[in-house]
Amino acid sequence: MTTRRAHPARCRAVGLPAALAALLVVCVLSLAIGALPLAPSAVWHGLADPASGAYAVVHQTRLPRTLLGLLAGTALGLAGAVMQALTRNPLADPGLLGVNAGASAAVVTATALLGISSLSGYIWFALGGAALVSVLIYAIGGGASSTPARLALAGTAVNAALYSYVAALELLDTGALDKMRFWTVGSIAAAEPGTVLRITPFILLGTVLALGCAKPLNTLALGDEAATALGAKPALTRGVAIAAIVLLCGSATAACGPIVFVGLMVPQVAARITGPDLRWLLPYSAILAPVLLLGADIVGRVVARPSELEVGIITAVIGGPVFLLTVVGRERA
Repeated sequence: MTTRRAHPARCRAVGLPAALAALLVVCVLSLAIGALPLAPSAVWHGLADPASGAYAVVHQTRLPRTLLGLLAGTALGLAGAVMQALTRNPLADPGLLGVNAGASAAVVTATALLGISSLSGYIWFALGGAALVSVLIYAIGGGASSTPARLALAGTAVNAALYSYVAALELLDTGALDKMRFWTVGSIAAAEPGTVLRITPFILLGTVLALGCAKPLNTLALGDEAATALGAKPALTRGVAIAAIVLLCGSATAACGPIVFVGLMVPQVAARITGPDLRWLLPYSAILAPVLLLGADIVGRVVARPSELEVGIITAVIGGPVFLLTVVGRERA
């Protein structure tokens, strides 16, 4: 028993620098790999030297794309980890429980019906849609007496309904379909510096809220009565956690479209390193999720040259089998 308790501490000590190193590697590869491959030295000159021939390529396309991948990955990884802790459901994911679908439906509505085409305009719709669906799923799932199974069923039903609405709206409005066809599968390819600047405040606030509720969520895992006896405030903790999920999912979905399975896979990998303590699990998820997202984006650039596969397609291809294996593993356990 003592050995099993010591194991997460050793893994944390080794895993954190390894995760940071992996993040640095995928960032460099994201800047280097593309239609015009760049050597690491050319990447460095492209970042630092305005006279370099790679300066325009790096600063206009690849740097914003990499930064957007970092922000969106962090947001989805943290949101997934907080959602799994809040619902006590290791299969919870912003994409599977309908939160991303709520943001997507709101964005497509704003684009097709209201003519709003800028991120600064429809990000508020994305946040509102994510918040509304979060409350709806929580209510349909039973509110305070909800169970993981009921939440999953409610999320699946709402998810299917909202994506059907999105598809119908795009088919009825070909202009919206043209504007949103890459966005709806999840993509960071069209990232611009303005996109990164607009979503950064929302993701930073969501990150602060998520990390701030790590200790209260740990206590909440003991049950509401025990948590209250230990000084926690369950209602406030749930409210802060939901606000963090909405900010993280809504802003990431507004900028990149609905990217699924990142919030499902990464917290489970992180938990194998850190154990269930959210004070470690959340920071690890924030580091490993952009590693997965940028890695998937790099794979999408390589496998379909000279074209590209959108990052949402790659994460779905990876995440589907992982989800099935996780379900089978839990049933056997």
